[in-house]
Amino acid sequence: QVHLVESGGGLVQPGGSLRLSCAASEIIFSIYHMGWYRQAPGKQRELVAAISSSLRTNYADSVKGRFTISRDNANDTVYLQMNSLKPEDTAVYYCNAQRDYNGLRIGTAYWGQGTQVTVSS
Repeated sequence: QVHLVESGGGLVQPGGSLRLSCAASEIIFSIYHMGWYRQAPGKQRELVAAISSSLRTNYADSVKGRFTISRDNANDTVYLQMNSLKPEDTAVYYCNAQRDYNGLRIGTAYWGQGTQVTVSS
């Protein structure tokens, strides 16, 4: 059974930084497209950042220049470095994994349980 386990969330002041981690198991991690999504209260879940198996990245406009996604295939882990955090970044952050195939995402999409990020003074 596939497991995605997020960690690294917490309470941080505006302007601060956090690094989220998502450890995957029971998948061939290197061939999976990995993403970070977030969901704030009363809002829909949205894509924050993603990284393909070929290391192509994309970001939501709201986080460009502040957040960086990376992956460590040797340790089956994807990271989200979040700098210059703002109160509007407050949300539950979820890790997502889906198989990459010739630039397409196919098969089952897996989700972690989420980690809370709160940006407040």
